[in-house]
Amino acid sequence: MKVYLDNAATTPVLPEVIQTITESMQEVYGNPSSTHAEGRKAKNMLETSRRSISRHFNTTPGNILFTAGGSEADNWILRNAVTTLQVKRIVTSPIEHHAVIHSIEALKQEFGIEVMYVKLTEDGSIDYTHLHNLLERTSVKTLVSLMHVNNETGKILDLKKVSDMCRAKNVLFHSDTVQGVGHFRIDLQAIPVDFITASAHKFHGPKGVGFAYFRQADAIHAMLLGGGQERGVRAGTENMHSIKGMEKALQIAYDHLDVDKKYIQQLKSYFINALLDISPDIRFNAESDNQNTSSYIILNVRFPKDIPMFLFHLDLKGVAASGGSACQSGAEKGSHVLQAILDEEDARKTSVRFSFSKLNTFAELDYVIGVIRDLMRR
Repeated sequence: MKVYLDNAATTPVLPEVIQTITESMQEVYGNPSSTHAEGRKAKNMLETSRRSISRHFNTTPGNILFTAGGSEADNWILRNAVTTLQVKRIVTSPIEHHAVIHSIEALKQEFGIEVMYVKLTEDGSIDYTHLHNLLERTSVKTLVSLMHVNNETGKILDLKKVSDMCRAKNVLFHSDTVQGVGHFRIDLQAIPVDFITASAHKFHGPKGVGFAYFRQADAIHAMLLGGGQERGVRAGTENMHSIKGMEKALQIAYDHLDVDKKYIQQLKSYFINALLDISPDIRFNAESDNQNTSSYIILNVRFPKDIPMFLFHLDLKGVAASGGSACQSGAEKGSHVLQAILDEEDARKTSVRFSFSKLNTFAELDYVIGVIRDLMRR
C-alpha cells in the first residue's frame, strides 16, 4: 500500500481542478495583455479568477496580485515593506518559514534594518506578552511578520489578536498564511492583516502559482521588471491556466470546508490514539495533538528515542511523511523550528511530521500504524 501523509508539503491535485485547467488551456489561449478578441477573452478569465478569489477573503480584487507561489509572495511583501513603505524595523520569530527568515536576513544585510525576534512559550506558541512589549518600544516604522499556521508543528497564531496589537501601535502586519489559506476562513475586513500569502498546491491546486495580498494596493514596488502585467507591478505573462486551477481549488476548499475539516479532525484523532496505543511515551511537538491550538492538517510526532533512518524505512513501505518542511528535506541541518522549541535531549529523538487531507482513509492510517509498530520494535 502507498500512503501519502505529507500534505503540508504539497497536496494531490483534485480531478476537478485538472479538468478546469485542461479546459481553460483548450478554450482560452490568448495573451491577457493582447487587445484582440482572444486576448480580451484571456483577460476576462484572469480577472474573473481574481474576483472569485478575493471574495473568499472579503476584500477587493485589486488587492490580490498573482505570483509563482508563497515564497515569491513573502519575498515581495517584505522587500516592498522596506523599499517602498520605509520600514526600518521588523519583528518576527525564529520559527518562520525560510522564505521569511532568509528574506529578512538579506534585507538586514542590504539595508541595515533592525530585526527583533519574539520569544516562544514552552508549547511553541508566540509569546504575546513579549510581542506587546516589543511593540511598546517601537519608535520607527515597524512591520510584524508572523506566520498563521506553522508549517512544521501546525501551531496556530491568533491573527485577530496580533492584528489588533499592531493596529494599536500603527505597525504593519504581514502573515505567511500559506498553511492556512484553503483550510481556515480569513476575513480581511474582520481581521485587518496588511499582507497575506497563498500557494495553490497547499489546497489541492497546481504548483507554481499563488498570490500576495496587499492592503495598500497603491503602495507596491515592482520586484520583477519588464512588462505591465498585474497593474504594472509584476512583469511576465500571467500563469493564467494555473490561476484558473487555483480559483477552482479554492472554491472547492471553501465550499466543503466544514465537512472536510470534521473528517480530517477525525483522521487526526484516530491516528493520535493509535500512536499512543503503540507507546504511551510518544509525544507531540508544540502540542500538535491539541485540536484547538494546532492545525487539523498537521501532527508533529516525537518518538521516545532516536530511530535511525526512520523516514527512509517509512518510504520503503510506501509511506510518505516528512522530518520537517519539504523545503529543508535535503538539508544537512535539522529542523530550525524544532531546534527552537525542544531541549537538547528531545531534539535528539526522532520527530516526524504527518499531515493529512480529505483524500486519506482510516484504512491507510491502520497500515501506517502497523509499519510504525514494526519499526518501533527494531
